[in-house]
Amino acid sequence: MTAMAAAAELDCDGDPFDLGDDIAYQRWRAAKLATRPRRPEDLVVDVADPAALSAAERAALLQRIAACNMAIYRSASVAADKASARAVGAQFGLHRLDANWLADEDGISSITVSDTHDGRGGFIPYTDRPIKWHTDGYYHPESRRIRAMVLHCVRPAHSGGVSSLLDHELAYIAVRDASPRWLQALMAVDAMTIPGRDDETGVARAAQSGPVFSVNPQDGALHMRYTARTRSIEWKDDPVTRHAVAFLERHLADDNPCVLRVRLEAGMGIVANNVLHDRSGFIDDPAAPRLLYRARYLDRTPGLPDGRCPGARKGLLRSPGPLLRTGEAGSTQDLGDESAPWPNG
Repeated sequence: MTAMAAAAELDCDGDPFDLGDDIAYQRWRAAKLATRPRRPEDLVVDVADPAALSAAERAALLQRIAACNMAIYRSASVAADKASARAVGAQFGLHRLDANWLADEDGISSITVSDTHDGRGGFIPYTDRPIKWHTDGYYHPESRRIRAMVLHCVRPAHSGGVSSLLDHELAYIAVRDASPRWLQALMAVDAMTIPGRDDETGVARAAQSGPVFSVNPQDGALHMRYTARTRSIEWKDDPVTRHAVAFLERHLADDNPCVLRVRLEAGMGIVANNVLHDRSGFIDDPAAPRLLYRARYLDRTPGLPDGRCPGARKGLLRSPGPLLRTGEAGSTQDLGDESAPWPNG
């Protein structure tokens, strides 16, 4: 990761997320693939205390977030209190917690296997079962989009509990390279609908429709809303959307070289701009069950030490420097290519 120290700058007045601006897209794509991590270790920064990062530690984490939308910190200091998880987020400008109804009173969720009678046990994050690919808050309305998250490990499982991580911007590249029509379908406001959910008091959550990929109009950052679950989800019923969804499903299930797999140990944590992730099943130690603190935010990390977002649509497009090697820009195809591989920049 030492090669990331030097920042390369590209003057880009276009919009890389505009399907009509292929020049801006290709330049952004090349910069993105040049900084793609090849190993989980490329994301890791060793820190003394996650709750009180040094300037160098914070800069190193920000550099990785700028390149990959995620970073992993590792510390010998194992804090068992949720204040540390909140302090991690605050150091990256994350303050607006999503206080969902399953979170604790302070807005931070204690992710551990829960009894079926405590209100959480029926929901899969609070079980030891595998969780399919998703981004957090895919069932939320646009006003409550989860833009960033902190996942802090207090105790790992006895075995299992491996997280797979995929930068959602790489998923965007894969779909756009395969077929701009598929990408356009996934950016439709009615592409994916989560049906409403009722409880004994009535409507617990109204149905939510929205795009898979969208661009924030304020900072130009790309957002992804996705779940690989097949129940309690309705995809737009047209051929282009069906092909696009099948492409995503197939490549997330394949041995994708862009996917990074990591098992968080005590004192480790992830800071991310709500990238795609899943979790393998696990076996707990009854005397020391798995415990992670999860903080989900309506804010986004600044991305670069100077606060600029590397995916910004206007002004300076900056790459934080290559992770390992320079990638080659590919061509944008007009027709869908269902056999198109994930980009190997």
